[in-house]
Amino acid sequence: MSGQLGISKDGITVAMQVKSNYRSGEPVCVPGDPSRILLPEHLINTDLDLADFEDPLPLALMAARDPEAPMALAAATRLSPKAEHQQLVSGVFQLVGEKTRHPLVKRSIALIRDNDFSPKAIAFVRTRTSRFIVQTRRQYAHALKMILRTLLDGEMAPSEFVQQFILLTEAGNLQSDVRQKLVTSLLLSEHVRPGIKFLMLEHFSSFPMPTRQGIIQAVAGAPDSRHIDVLKEELRWIVSHEKQKSHVHGASQKNTPKTGLRSTVMGRAKVPPEVH
Repeated sequence: MSGQLGISKDGITVAMQVKSNYRSGEPVCVPGDPSRILLPEHLINTDLDLADFEDPLPLALMAARDPEAPMALAAATRLSPKAEHQQLVSGVFQLVGEKTRHPLVKRSIALIRDNDFSPKAIAFVRTRTSRFIVQTRRQYAHALKMILRTLLDGEMAPSEFVQQFILLTEAGNLQSDVRQKLVTSLLLSEHVRPGIKFLMLEHFSSFPMPTRQGIIQAVAGAPDSRHIDVLKEELRWIVSHEKQKSHVHGASQKNTPKTGLRSTVMGRAKVPPEVH
């Protein structure tokens, strides 16, 4: 694949990895740092080098198929300048505008194309995208506070709270450390019923790996008490159980022909649709 076309072999490889992440429900991480989830702020920051994620294909895939509008819009915004002088990339950009699941992405791409990729139009979309990301995150943070208040007031069932909590933290594109602090504060709080905490741990595998690791470390370092000891024992069982599943899964893959698609032992609560 010639670099003159604007698309590289490494970019194709990264795009396939992104596609695999969407299929398995695993988060897309910052290049070279698997402990950090790729966020819309990373994509909108033109001063940040995203390595092979700079290639048009990974950006186009995220713009078309990411389940969350802020991430898709940020990817489309970063892709837009690359489509101005490359005929193939311009065609990909147009296709994203036709196939994206997000109306805001569709309108932004149309605005840029209608203005012939003018720097002014691209800058306008980038500014609006930055504001949209901030506004959306604030809305999700407010929604999290509201459902917690509703739970503590006894107006929401624990099972519904846990489901809403997981969906909101995922949809809000929260950083791993922020999500970890939220979950850890719930697990260690004396004002939250133990039953709610165990419901949260039942969905433990729905959190990204960096978040899980941070939660385990935080609970392990908490002062010993009867309540905390039970949580520690539950987490030890979860970790041990997942290791056994991973071992069985790895052994079964050795005896199964490879299909080119990754599968995962631990999925998320909200799995994005398959990418075709």
